[in-house]
Amino acid sequence: MFKNVMVYRIGEGWSPSLEQIEQALDAERFVPCGASQEKAIGWVEPRGEAHGLLVEAVSGQRILKLKIETKGVPGSVVTRKAKERGAVIEATEGRKPGKKEMKEIKEDVKMSLMPMAFSKESSVLVWIDPATNLMVMDAGSQAKADEVVTMLIKSFAGLSLTLINTQMSPQSAMASWLITQESPAAFSVDRECELKAADESKSVVRYVRHPLDTDEVKHHVEGGKLPTRLALTWEGRVSFSLTEAMHLKKITFLEGVFEGTSAEKDEGFDADVAIATGELSQLLPDLLEALGGEMALG
Repeated sequence: MFKNVMVYRIGEGWSPSLEQIEQALDAERFVPCGASQEKAIGWVEPRGEAHGLLVEAVSGQRILKLKIETKGVPGSVVTRKAKERGAVIEATEGRKPGKKEMKEIKEDVKMSLMPMAFSKESSVLVWIDPATNLMVMDAGSQAKADEVVTMLIKSFAGLSLTLINTQMSPQSAMASWLITQESPAAFSVDRECELKAADESKSVVRYVRHPLDTDEVKHHVEGGKLPTRLALTWEGRVSFSLTEAMHLKKITFLEGVFEGTSAEKDEGFDADVAIATGELSQLLPDLLEALGGEMALG
């Protein structure tokens, strides 16, 4: 739960009730792809129980889940089948199909093969913290986060979202920590990072399970290789990798954080959400402070 986190600030004036959230999500409930449909996207039950609630309230937090299904036919198959059709036309009608006709043939082939295509499914958890006006997405990439933002804006009238922006860029802060060999308050620098040159060479140096408080690392940074990713641990409780885009990746709740949680499905969901959001609710303000504080909108 919450392995890759992107944090957004919710614009002022948006504070719907649980009932209003449920109603809005229900209007965009997930419906699987039809036979010839390439993509389906919509909201599903966070607990995974059919016909359950689409928004779960746990310890004052709101949890949503977006599901995405895609179907696709390999381009090589479409091209091969289209060429076969083109050859038949040439043999029977004595003419070679033009570019426009071949394009139409390819599209027709694609649609005819779509019912046999395998589907891929993915989902993204969304956490809304009404007390701080933050929205957190468990998205592994900016592209996936953009899909979630699009669906949220579509589902909720009056909602505006902005990626959290800090006074000091994560890249500048990470470079400073590596050069000074001093960790920010509440955090420790771990043994993994990626450095990338800003010049045309685009050369990359990666350290895995390697001490970073060394002259070698310091010289790389001073020489122009900037950190794009740095492993950190917060208060000995949560480890993660901070990226230059303020994306928290590979989040791991360390030993002891989840002790005493129930193995029962329902209670386990509530406990997992309460603990994960509780830990991150404390980690995120410390991280923002380490980056000089949040930059005010406008």
